[in-house]
Amino acid sequence: MALSFRRNIENIHAEAIKVLSSLIETPSLSKEEDETAALIESYLESNGVETFRSNNNVWARNLHFDPEKPTILLNSHHDTVKPNQGYIKDPYKAIILGDKLYGLGSNDAGGALVSLMFAFLYLYDQENLHYNLVFAATAEEEISGRLGVASILSEIGEIAFGIVGEPTEMNMAIAEKGLMVLDCYAPGKSGHAAREEGENAIYNAIKDIEWFRNFNFPKESEYLGPVKMSVTMIEAGYQHNVVPDECHFVVDIRGTDAYSNDEMLEIIRANVLSEVKERSTRLQPSFITKDHPLIKAAEALDIEFFGSPTLSDQALMPFPTVKIGPGLSQRSHTADEYIFVDEIREGVTGYLALLNKIIKS
Repeated sequence: MALSFRRNIENIHAEAIKVLSSLIETPSLSKEEDETAALIESYLESNGVETFRSNNNVWARNLHFDPEKPTILLNSHHDTVKPNQGYIKDPYKAIILGDKLYGLGSNDAGGALVSLMFAFLYLYDQENLHYNLVFAATAEEEISGRLGVASILSEIGEIAFGIVGEPTEMNMAIAEKGLMVLDCYAPGKSGHAAREEGENAIYNAIKDIEWFRNFNFPKESEYLGPVKMSVTMIEAGYQHNVVPDECHFVVDIRGTDAYSNDEMLEIIRANVLSEVKERSTRLQPSFITKDHPLIKAAEALDIEFFGSPTLSDQALMPFPTVKIGPGLSQRSHTADEYIFVDEIREGVTGYLALLNKIIKS
């Protein structure tokens, strides 16, 4: 078993930088992550770790996995968005300049991914842990795809709670907004625009659009505030002199832990005249209670809590989760994306400190 590097934090840091550099230089756009999946799979196996793979998702269990014990999921993603047009540096070249490591996916979420992986490797063969550990490097996060983490949860088995690696400066998101997109169809009746004929679907749509603009859901989240609804697209009519008989508009809804998507949908349908069709309710808001062992451990380490407006794979996990990792969210998807090399060291040590508070206490 080739895990000799793991007992020295400097060796771990150097290995993590090496693996992250390889990931950066291996293109892994969403749905095209097969090569980075193979890279992660090969690296784990070269260190004596048995791996499992489904599509472009790779996961592994700690050596002394015990079905009688609860399991912690350590998850981050290895897919990236397309590099935007503002790049000056080669997005697929890992470049260290000063204290920064540049490259597509370095910050979102390569730093968190390798930090979680090396924390897992450090703990991999330790005995008498109170929890099992499963490390999962998953695909399609950037598009909330159906062949990402959600597709392997049944294969992994029951999970007590999860740690999702995303750039948060190692602060802990204990709540995250969900997403629901609605297609709304306001009815009308066609007629000639020159005569008092028909019923204008646009005017009917305006009434509902005003409701979406002005309605406030009664309950607010402590960390995420109110639910946010935005009408973002509208289309109607096909000729200037014909009263339109239907108006279609789209609503983007960022939900909070105060409501499930289904609860919000029920309230909306009770208040608008338009036919409301949800594209999906699967991207749920998330929240973890303050008495959870993970939160107690974070409090003992003086980790700061916050509510996250940005979506992650937490939305697809039907068990308690938090989001935490090295890097800064505002760097994600930017030109010449980077992560500070010291942030990766802080990621590994931060994850280990958090896990040790839970799995050994």
